[in-house]
Amino acid sequence: MTRLTEALGATTLAAVVAFATPAASAADSWQIDPAHSAAQFAVTHLMISTVRGEFGKMSGTVEYDGKDVASIKVDATIDATTISTRNEYRDNDLKSDKYFDVAKYPTLTFKSKKVVPGAGGAFQMVGDLTMHGVTKEVTLDVTAPSKVVKGFKGESRVAATGTTKLSRKEFGIRVDDSGAVVSDQVAITIDIEAMLPPAGAPPPPPPAKK
Repeated sequence: MTRLTEALGATTLAAVVAFATPAASAADSWQIDPAHSAAQFAVTHLMISTVRGEFGKMSGTVEYDGKDVASIKVDATIDATTISTRNEYRDNDLKSDKYFDVAKYPTLTFKSKKVVPGAGGAFQMVGDLTMHGVTKEVTLDVTAPSKVVKGFKGESRVAATGTTKLSRKEFGIRVDDSGAVVSDQVAITIDIEAMLPPAGAPPPPPPAKK
């Protein structure tokens, strides 16, 4: 009886502890706001100047509990057809099969795999980037997320910026042998603002299919 009593007592205690310990809060699914998010890039031209451009349309989701950066997961899609360098001739050249070949590869995607917390709330995000039909693991250095604020419609909003450098050659995007015209290395800056509808609001409609 003593052993049975002890076993029952241990079981009861474990149950009490389980109910008394709060469960870890699940991360919410935030929507990337295309109107306030973009992916910018910069390359060196003729070894003397920097040409900058951006992809103007981004969509996707961010999982985040609003507190712990380790809870963050990103699934983003960038519309390659929206590339802009403020020069129509150059933009059309970049969209052609000489470079991004947007007719064949109309999107770039990034799916995060893990977060490595750093100092001051900043962190590194490791994930798979698919561009020009090639998937490579990349690491983004990400600023600490902004504080969560309320938008005009009661939605919650948060933002952060990630940076990295990529080799065009590794993604099969044209590079001249010398690299003297346009550098192989490309500096990337991704600005994301994500929003969470207020409690009780209907979920956003799915993106329209092309």
